[in-house]
Amino acid sequence: MRQYHPIAALTALCAAALATAAPASVDLPITARTDEVESDTTAVLYGSDRPILVGNDGGADTGGFRTFGLADGQEAAHATPGRTKLVTAVHGVGGRDLVVTIAQPDSYFRLYDAGTAAQVGAPLARTLGDWSALCAWKSAASGEQYVYLFGKHQAVQFLLRAPRNGSYALVEVQTFDTPVEASSCAVSAAAAAVYFSGDDEAAVYSIQAAESVAVPNATVLGQAEGEVTGLATYVAVNGSDYLFVAQDDIFGVYDTSFELLGSVTLTGDEDIEAKGINFYQGRTEAYPAGALTYAVKSDSGKGFAVSSLEDAFSTLGLQINTAYDPRQTPANPYTPVCSECNFSGFCGAGGRGAGAPSCACFAGFEGSTCASFTCRNDCSSHGTCVGANQCACDDGWGGLYCAFKVVEPVYETDANGVDGDDPAVWISPSKDRTLSRIITTTKSEEGAGFAVFDLAGKKLQTIAAAEPNNVDVIYNFQAGNRTIDLIYAACRDDNTLCLFEMTSNGTLVAIAGGTQPTKDDYDVYGSCVYRSRTTGKQYLFVNAKTAEYLQYELSWSNNSLQTTLVRNFTGGSGGQVEGCVSDEANGWVIIGEEPRALWRYGAEPDDETEAFKIGEVGDGHMYADVEGVTLVEGATPEQGYILVSQQGVSAYNVYKRAAPHEYVETFTIYENTAKGIDAVTNTDGITAVSAGLGDDFPHGLIVVHDDANQLAEGGTNVEASFKLVSLGDVLDEDLLNDVDANWDPRASL
Repeated sequence: MRQYHPIAALTALCAAALATAAPASVDLPITARTDEVESDTTAVLYGSDRPILVGNDGGADTGGFRTFGLADGQEAAHATPGRTKLVTAVHGVGGRDLVVTIAQPDSYFRLYDAGTAAQVGAPLARTLGDWSALCAWKSAASGEQYVYLFGKHQAVQFLLRAPRNGSYALVEVQTFDTPVEASSCAVSAAAAAVYFSGDDEAAVYSIQAAESVAVPNATVLGQAEGEVTGLATYVAVNGSDYLFVAQDDIFGVYDTSFELLGSVTLTGDEDIEAKGINFYQGRTEAYPAGALTYAVKSDSGKGFAVSSLEDAFSTLGLQINTAYDPRQTPANPYTPVCSECNFSGFCGAGGRGAGAPSCACFAGFEGSTCASFTCRNDCSSHGTCVGANQCACDDGWGGLYCAFKVVEPVYETDANGVDGDDPAVWISPSKDRTLSRIITTTKSEEGAGFAVFDLAGKKLQTIAAAEPNNVDVIYNFQAGNRTIDLIYAACRDDNTLCLFEMTSNGTLVAIAGGTQPTKDDYDVYGSCVYRSRTTGKQYLFVNAKTAEYLQYELSWSNNSLQTTLVRNFTGGSGGQVEGCVSDEANGWVIIGEEPRALWRYGAEPDDETEAFKIGEVGDGHMYADVEGVTLVEGATPEQGYILVSQQGVSAYNVYKRAAPHEYVETFTIYENTAKGIDAVTNTDGITAVSAGLGDDFPHGLIVVHDDANQLAEGGTNVEASFKLVSLGDVLDEDLLNDVDANWDPRASL
């Protein structure tokens, strides 16, 4: 007989208990994938004859969405309204299944027929902003269809209204703040909850999905084990949905109370990153237990992929529900969107037929029965309110509620590169200032480097570099016995500081020491330059997404450029940073913290003064993302202006250079139809100079990045362009009094 050892028995018992309690983990092979597509998110249409995978297309020239047969993987349709990041699917609205998209170039929602991919009606509800997540919720009580759109610490709830007067409508219910910029979202009908998560965060948040105009309270549902890249819910049969939380190639599986049920790991390729996840909960020959869909990036490229759920669900002990029908409607629907409130609000507790209703009006409607409409900011006194938050703007005004001054580009640069970002203007030392040049960057792998253009936008030169981002000009740098001009940028591909010489005839050439290292484990992002009026020393600023700024002194030694790290600090409140510009006369560096604010710091390496906040997202003038920053010089250090681009609304704020940097105005750039130049959308970098540059730019020049280079004949060029605007078209005569048209960047050096 074997001898009994109580300690050994207890150890074995504990091990068995732990093994039983530990959530299981299972591999999930990639079953099928598409060819190369600029992919971010997926949706699924439950077709009557075959299910369809829907995925966005973020390509500059192919942008829109694509559909694929889920069973055979063959592409079925490709719609091209413009570069698109977000798509979702809705079923049984007005008797139709629809794809819902919002295109980045014009910020319009569009509906497409699920079967034909043909656009349904005119574009709906233009919603300016930098939007990052989109999901749909159908009320289990009323059967009404809602859509949630997430962006920079903000979300909008819409009602997708079936045709009552011949066309669909997307009505804003409410706009509310969120604790993060959501990068993914999902809905649980069982829990009546909308889940969302932010970039570079492990937290998953929850708000109530409700037919109400009460602002929902966001709470942390739980913390994933890594940074969340995608969310999706699987409708279970037991009344508690499964929540899948993607973290690159690993998916945590939770119930709606965020109890971990297990995990799956994608296999079949190397360095897999999955996001934009969704489910097909039906049965096909290839996917008898349904499928998981996702946007994928791996060693094999980018596109969309599908994995079968059968083995994973069996191993994890999850219940398979292939009888799910997204078209299912309540047996006895009761909609709170009632005629007594003019279908423009929710009926109160009294409901219909109970006397005078208590109406909770949708955004932009007012009155006891929501019969009147109103517009935010009264259309900024530059337009007429013609519908709920719908403004007809006066000539010369546009953007959000007619608040932005409209200007037109004079020229645009020749198309070049793929992913452009930031420009700079080099002032020629010649007496003929029209010989000045525009330098732009291409930060994508394809076409990476700098391009040089004349003042009419004609491309004169390209030169390769390691994916440069923000570019600036250094004048009168002493390189041994030579006085030269340089251009500088942070180069993302190899995390270096990139420098080239700009010759007196406006040509870029390589220079010894033109590639300078940064510190270990540092990923460069944005950059700018500063020359001290106190010491005459030249400095280079570079930042990382983490908001860590490095300041290097640039010098010449042993016939080569050299750099020395002299300062390290965190910019702003620690959010993602990129654009910056120096004010040498005042000894400042001004930096943009993308999700939050524009800040001013002392630029000397020993300056420890507290940061000054120039403007903040949500202050009534500033919108996210805060991107490019530039300075328009005045004749004195108190004169001039700071300009900053705001990507989400494709507009630019103007602030006074002098402290406390009073807000002046906002402008946006519309198309110049006479010259066939498109409008600026999803803008990034900006530069400006006050110097008169000939007849086209007598008061100075502004150059801005344009994300979608739309062609006059239709379609979008895959290569980027930059738009050239006269400073005199932005600043009126009084404001131009504070601009130095004779500014010479070499005079003060």
